[in-house]
Amino acid sequence: MEAHEGYWRKTPSVKRLVYKSVPEATTRLAMLKRGEVDLAYLLDAPMAEDVKRDPTLKLAFSGGIATYYLDFFDMWDPKSPWADRRVRLAANYAIDRQGLSQAETLGASPPTGNIVPRTFEFALPIEPYPYDPAKAKQLLAEAGYPNGFDAGDLYPWPPYFSAGEAITNYLLAVGIKTRVRTMERAAFYSALGSKKLNGLCMCLNAVYGNAASRLSETVPSDGVFAYGSYPDINVLYKEQAQESDRGKREALLQQIQRLLHERVRFAPIFEYVWPSAVGPRVAEPALMLINPYPWSAPLEEVRLKPN
Repeated sequence: MEAHEGYWRKTPSVKRLVYKSVPEATTRLAMLKRGEVDLAYLLDAPMAEDVKRDPTLKLAFSGGIATYYLDFFDMWDPKSPWADRRVRLAANYAIDRQGLSQAETLGASPPTGNIVPRTFEFALPIEPYPYDPAKAKQLLAEAGYPNGFDAGDLYPWPPYFSAGEAITNYLLAVGIKTRVRTMERAAFYSALGSKKLNGLCMCLNAVYGNAASRLSETVPSDGVFAYGSYPDINVLYKEQAQESDRGKREALLQQIQRLLHERVRFAPIFEYVWPSAVGPRVAEPALMLINPYPWSAPLEEVRLKPN
């Protein structure tokens, strides 16, 4: 990207920016250490610890758009254990959200009780469920599964497989047995969109915008990743889309989020904020100057240190 000297807001400090798409996080960090790049996005926790030990690099965090959550594909089947609200509630209590955040992102990802990020327009702030394995086991017993049950497959959103493994272990600790099924990203999207998956998904939703856009893929019946829906919520979702009064639209969208929470439609986990590494040449990486927005922006704010 070449800077436009006459840009209306201000003249960019950096005259030329080069983006490189590098799939492997280890390679991204190695390139940064060799001076081949100045900023490496999306590192995992061990790499972030490595960056903290390197005096020439700076650890930075950005994100806040994507939300980790469990989706219960089989909850719409009345014969499935997941059709019972108590079982879905048990799964919520089984997950140590803060522990998972620490393991995956050094604690940077705030636990949440909603798939809509709290910074989004029309979001309803919902506190996360506490980590309470005893409560989870009690709920399973009340639902008729005192010894737990086999929940089938758990599909982690590629490439976040380590988080899927951790969630499988949390569920197993209360008696919910799952098998992690990893897939290549394109194949996963194809299977998810064609409604071919069963069991659980440790999903990510990163649709930008407001509460309505965030809910669009999974909540209304015509959502591209919706395996089922509630008729009354369908009606409310259509109403909000046609409502021009901002206050009334907010009330409708918050009612939808409240109903989803009460019915335990999902198991929200955390708002994803990830570690990145900044090289020694960078004075200002422009991360989180727009909140939430995970990448460097506005680009005219990016600055390098004087030579």
